[in-house]
Amino acid sequence: MLTGTVALVTGASTGIGRHLAEGLAARGAAVAGLARGADRLTTAMREVAAATGARTLAVAADVTDRAAVEAAVQRVTDELGPVDLLVNNAGLIDAAEVPLWEADPDQWWQVVESQVRGPFLLARAVVPTMVARGGGRVIGLGSGLGTRGSAEYSAYSAGKSAQMRITEGIALAGAAHGVRAFDLAPGVVDTTMTRAMPMHAGRTEWTRPEDVVALVVAIAAGQLDAWSGRFFRAGADDLDLLRATAPTGDGRQLRLRPFGDADPIG
Repeated sequence: MLTGTVALVTGASTGIGRHLAEGLAARGAAVAGLARGADRLTTAMREVAAATGARTLAVAADVTDRAAVEAAVQRVTDELGPVDLLVNNAGLIDAAEVPLWEADPDQWWQVVESQVRGPFLLARAVVPTMVARGGGRVIGLGSGLGTRGSAEYSAYSAGKSAQMRITEGIALAGAAHGVRAFDLAPGVVDTTMTRAMPMHAGRTEWTRPEDVVALVVAIAAGQLDAWSGRFFRAGADDLDLLRATAPTGDGRQLRLRPFGDADPIG
């Protein structure tokens, strides 16, 4: 299904990124995984290769480090080929559920950087080649917290909202060049990160990883191109319905709602 596709997944050593790397590889894509921890990433990508028979590559890099990102993308291009699918999955979350004014300033900003500077640097390194080749797809792992405010996770919420603007910017500027971009909220997948969040304490219902993988695969295969610049939610969206539907207006985009018919912003 994805034979000939080169995918780059950030945050690929654990959690959702690990599921996505294996899911894409199982469908024939060559997959490069990027993460900060070299040992764990190398192990994960070797396991993916062994399980799927796909070509994989482990590239250790911090997504907020410009030089490291550019070097990583160059290595992927040299060893696997130009990137057809970029999945911006890597990102931090607020260390504690506290109001913004009680948060540690440095940690708060690290979260925002991971959610904004990281996707920006990856897109900046990858998209020009997509434009030159006449197409490509970028997925930002979004969140419902990017569509609304949060009292407890203000950095994560701010970062995810900004990431949605990055996605829309890529979609708008890239449309004439065949480049498409999407936001995909994975719901609440059972991972080390989500289990560490007090808001999910005691949770027994989780989004299935395979539902997240299915949406990413459909995007990679070009089945959802009509939805470029829009937001999906795994575990809630019906993939068959999305395939058969085209959005209208500004649905599934981040917009300010007018307060009434007479509101001048409307």
